[in-house]
Amino acid sequence: MPKTQFAVQMGMGTDLKGQDYTKAAARAVHDALHRNFLTAGAAFDLPLDEMIVDIRVGVGRPETVDLEIVKAEAPVGRVSAEAVKGGLDVEMMGQTTLIANAIVTVSWDVDVAQ
Repeated sequence: MPKTQFAVQMGMGTDLKGQDYTKAAARAVHDALHRNFLTAGAAFDLPLDEMIVDIRVGVGRPETVDLEIVKAEAPVGRVSAEAVKGGLDVEMMGQTTLIANAIVTVSWDVDVAQ
């Protein structure tokens, strides 16, 4: 069956002083996921354990992100994550603030009737 996208959510996360890209990325995913309640699965009687959650986070140094920590922000489903170059590192008053951006898509393997 084809992978059919049901939702796209975006979020932003920061680490104000710790310069921890993983923390900023996890916060961005949390922001994307936790201000919404996804009803599509229930509306179509789709099991939560078969939900496909794809996470992409943009940060200044993607190679430093612990993707297992980022994936743990998704409470259910089959989760994948990748970190790419993006986000923003801001120098202010001698400190660096890290800003991460996340996009999370939710899909199921279903046939869509046309």
